[in-house]
Amino acid sequence: MRYDQDRFEETTHAGIADLERAFEPGKVTWINIDGLGDIEVLQHLAARLDLHPLAIEDVLNTGQRPKIEQSPGYVFICLQAVHHDHERMIRGEQVSLFLGRGFVISVQEEADYDVFEPVCARLRSGRGQIRKSGADYLAYALLDSVIDHYYPVLEAIGAQVEDLEDALLEKPSRDTVLMLHGQRRHLTQMRRFVWPLRDVVNSLLHDSTGLVGSHAKLFLRDCYDHTVQLMDIVESNREVTAALMELYHSSVGLRTNEIMRVLTVITSIFIPLTFIAGVYGMNFAPVSIEGNKLPLNMPELYHPYGYIGLMALMGLIALVQLALFRKMKWL
Repeated sequence: MRYDQDRFEETTHAGIADLERAFEPGKVTWINIDGLGDIEVLQHLAARLDLHPLAIEDVLNTGQRPKIEQSPGYVFICLQAVHHDHERMIRGEQVSLFLGRGFVISVQEEADYDVFEPVCARLRSGRGQIRKSGADYLAYALLDSVIDHYYPVLEAIGAQVEDLEDALLEKPSRDTVLMLHGQRRHLTQMRRFVWPLRDVVNSLLHDSTGLVGSHAKLFLRDCYDHTVQLMDIVESNREVTAALMELYHSSVGLRTNEIMRVLTVITSIFIPLTFIAGVYGMNFAPVSIEGNKLPLNMPELYHPYGYIGLMALMGLIALVQLALFRKMKWL
């Protein structure tokens, strides 16, 4: 895309020959590369604009930490963009920006999703002041578009965390905890992206190359506030997930205590009953070998109501224990 206040030109599927004619004095040129398949284009631009080979290497080696490097003639910015795919799964990609005098080069890792589509729409329609401003304002707009895509992703994570909180309060389960761990990993990844992103914007606010004007810095301050807000959202959700993990462990502990209390009460009731059953299970003879009665050796073994009486005694003992436990608020 090449534009000024009065004219706008756009070329898609451009080749190296088109790149030779892309730069025109007095106009802003934006070259956007979708995907990393055409290395020859990057090499041509590096030779044409005197871009450092290490910067090109950082563009090709994805997974870089967000950073900013100031060089004579241009500023290199490396970012991590996030978005939802068609299946509402979180996807991330590396986005690289080169800001120079009158030009911006952006390289997106993935070609399937264009994180800069809102900026393209503004340029095509001429809305706002983007076509009235320079390349530094375009770089701000691209940076702001990357930052804006963090909000719906974090909102979705926050909504899922709230649902997990309700599930943990109602019925804690292993599957819920595994999902909670997944959200914590996402938040940790977000923190790893957003934290250095704030430093990137702050470095642009204090640019010493002269490529970022005071007009663009005014908007970059708002962009910096957005990064601080994103960091607050990430930290808030991280604290909520940590609290939910503690809630889960507390719920499991309380549930275990309830089970142990019930089992302890049952065991306490059966201890005296087991003692009585054990005593009568020793089968001492009520009479001697000669046929003489032994009154001290369980005479009730042959009592007509001995079994019923013994069972009634056991039931009475159990009822007395239950009443005692309830009075002591153990039940």
